[in-house]
Amino acid sequence: MADAEEPLRLRVPPKVAPLPFRIGHGYDLHRLKKDGRLTLGGVVVSEEVGPVAHSDGDVVIHAVVDALLGAMAWGDIGLHFPDSDARWKGASSTVFLTTVFNEIARFDYQLLNLDVTILAEFPRIGPFRERMVRHLTDILGDQVNIKAGTNERCDAIGRGEAIAAHAVVLLEADF
Repeated sequence: MADAEEPLRLRVPPKVAPLPFRIGHGYDLHRLKKDGRLTLGGVVVSEEVGPVAHSDGDVVIHAVVDALLGAMAWGDIGLHFPDSDARWKGASSTVFLTTVFNEIARFDYQLLNLDVTILAEFPRIGPFRERMVRHLTDILGDQVNIKAGTNERCDAIGRGEAIAAHAVVLLEADF
């Protein structure tokens, strides 16, 4: 993982178009395995299953990071934090989120709204929702919403073999 003393910086263009608003959408999906640790929105929600992933596999944060990067037209999470880079093996996805959001703030944008949808059969998200929102608002600011649904036992998500998340962000210029 990256050295905690040295702040991470993304490779982004030196300038961005001065738009008053920016919208981004992100999506992530991971297969699940037994006997793992499942982290969603920075909160451990299960010790019974875990993601098949290079980092901690937090689909919520990965989707949010992709939405933020998309809003800025900066590519995706794999471009900036590739699974081929040993630094990110087992890394907390919160590092990715903090790094990306700090870079966005350098360009004078702030979060106006974040809406996340988690798709999972297990675990039930309700008992963890408030802690996930709190974790994300501690980094991004207010106006974070998390909701969840199932896939009605259809496909890999519905069979409990995978978990996914969608995220939509609205950024506002602070200039």
